[in-house]
Amino acid sequence: MDSSLLLSAHVAPSPPVIRCRFDCCAKAQQIQEIRVCTNRTCRRQGSFQTLETLSGLAPPNVAVKSCGCLGRCGGGPNLVVLPDGLIVGHCGTAARAAEVMVTLFAGGYDPKSCLNALALRKRADIEFAKRNFTEAELLLSQAIDLKPFGGIHVTFKCRSFVRLELGNYSGALKDAEEALALAPGYYEAYICQGDAFLALNKFDLAEQSYLASLDVDPSIRHSKSFKARITRLQEKLAAANTP
Repeated sequence: MDSSLLLSAHVAPSPPVIRCRFDCCAKAQQIQEIRVCTNRTCRRQGSFQTLETLSGLAPPNVAVKSCGCLGRCGGGPNLVVLPDGLIVGHCGTAARAAEVMVTLFAGGYDPKSCLNALALRKRADIEFAKRNFTEAELLLSQAIDLKPFGGIHVTFKCRSFVRLELGNYSGALKDAEEALALAPGYYEAYICQGDAFLALNKFDLAEQSYLASLDVDPSIRHSKSFKARITRLQEKLAAANTP
């Protein structure tokens, strides 16, 4: 990524560098993107952890991406909030990243609770990979009960997948709908919704959900997993229509 272009296009000359506390608060409804410098100096100072944490806690309408040098190497790791161009410095720990996210978007939330919810979701991912679905569901439910700011739509989506594996199809459908209520453009939640409808033999609704996921991200049409879902839907439809 061309960092000079980023700076000239989005960052006003000599913007404030926010250190331990914010001198001003960006208007949350205007924030579209957060870019985290992952150039050499910031990377050594922990910017990849910052990027991961912010990605996990971001609201569904805010993109978190890496970028090149922001020109503030002595105060890194640095990130820039767009479109305002607010530069935040010294953001090299998960705790600091959570503080930044909560301050930008959700005053009154406890950053530690948000981090705990994110940690529970990561543990659930590990248990899911081990096919320990009951434990994964428990961890995700604990994360949801913490009522964190940001990322909760992902947690509902993850629990929807887990509940599908456990055969709790109505619960999976409810979680997918919760995720979509929070993030209407979340294609993975539409996939979960479609899978739940398919498991409940509601074929027309399953097709609508899969089509909605394509509307959000047409590229998934070519993925093996999406093709497999469409094949299963077609097979179930054919079986249901066989005298």
